[in-house]
Amino acid sequence: MTLLKQLMSNRKAVVGLTLLILIILVAIFAPVLTEYSPVKRVGRPHQPPSWDHWLGTTRLGHDVFSRLVYGARVSLAVGFGAGLMITVVGTVLGIIAGYRGGVVDEVINFFTNMVLVVPNLPLLLVLAAFIGQASPLVIAIILGATSWAWGVRVTRAETLSIRQRDYIKSAEMLGEPAWRIMAFEIFPNLLSIVGINLIGSVIFAVIAEATLEFLGLGDPNTVSWGIMLFNAQNASALSVGAWWDLLSPCLALALLGLSLALLNFAIDEVANPRLRTGGMLKSWTRMVRLGEGKL
Repeated sequence: MTLLKQLMSNRKAVVGLTLLILIILVAIFAPVLTEYSPVKRVGRPHQPPSWDHWLGTTRLGHDVFSRLVYGARVSLAVGFGAGLMITVVGTVLGIIAGYRGGVVDEVINFFTNMVLVVPNLPLLLVLAAFIGQASPLVIAIILGATSWAWGVRVTRAETLSIRQRDYIKSAEMLGEPAWRIMAFEIFPNLLSIVGINLIGSVIFAVIAEATLEFLGLGDPNTVSWGIMLFNAQNASALSVGAWWDLLSPCLALALLGLSLALLNFAIDEVANPRLRTGGMLKSWTRMVRLGEGKL
């Protein structure tokens, strides 16, 4: 509750959470916000924005606004699904490696180093190209299976520090089982790191999914922001002056990234008090001005 109160008093967290909730609500109430189907022709090709089509139409006559709000569902599902998978795997393996140590730690570190050695984006491209036109579910699974290593490293390092604290030693002396110590003694003290890892993983997953689909490795029958970019590129939207076809998904991705980045910064500030310099800067500026006024 204390962490939640601190986040709600942080301006970055409030703005980021407001934007994120707005995007989620748009995705949920997509059928209410538009009367057009995202996959049916409802207008002339590359019709500019108007009262009938707020964000214009695509080369195939699809309503861009409809595709944007329905596409938010897929992009959010892939982002949060893959991000949650990355965070869960990274947190569980990191806590186990940091607390158990010994052979368990060495084995987990071996596989973690193997994943870290291989460049992530080229690996994603190779896997997606091998599979062919990957569906959003397949993309989410690929991202979750190949992007957990950094979370393991960070969680393990913090667990090694927490393991030496007195209350952990006391729990061990009282005979508490290892799983209970990891779940109820160590994990609650890692919530800020887990939150940062989750939000960072969601940002990565959304951008990676859009990148793979923009490069033509996604399912073209899917309605998502990445497929919108892919279709706009194939239609040479900028060359023919249909800027709305390309700009709409770009702004949507930027807005989602901004909301998650603000939440990430806010959690980092709450978890690390040394980063909370805003109030100190204001006080210092006020003192300087008062000093200048006295002079």
